[in-house]
Amino acid sequence: MVPRIVLSLLAFGLSAQLHAAGDATAGAVKAATCLGCHGLPGYTNVYPTYKVPKLAGQHADYLVLALTAYKTGERKHKTMQAQAASLSSRDMADIAAYFSTAGK
Repeated sequence: MVPRIVLSLLAFGLSAQLHAAGDATAGAVKAATCLGCHGLPGYTNVYPTYKVPKLAGQHADYLVLALTAYKTGERKHKTMQAQAASLSSRDMADIAAYFSTAGK
């Protein structure tokens, strides 16, 4: 069974963007806000309470998928939806490039 997010991306014609290489240097600047939560080892949200995932070393395609899903509302998290709302596909690719190479 194909996950809904994949079908959504294909429907919006975004699948080609997943393979677009982002600029990790530009992504480092754009990801500054992300590091407030995702750059802290063992950080936990107050509400809803869950462990915030560390993004360094994540696969870039996964990060673009996740950000796109937050932007479209496919993934539910008010803070992440607000963060992703203003991101362009270029911003997402750059941020993903930064995190996928961070810590290496």
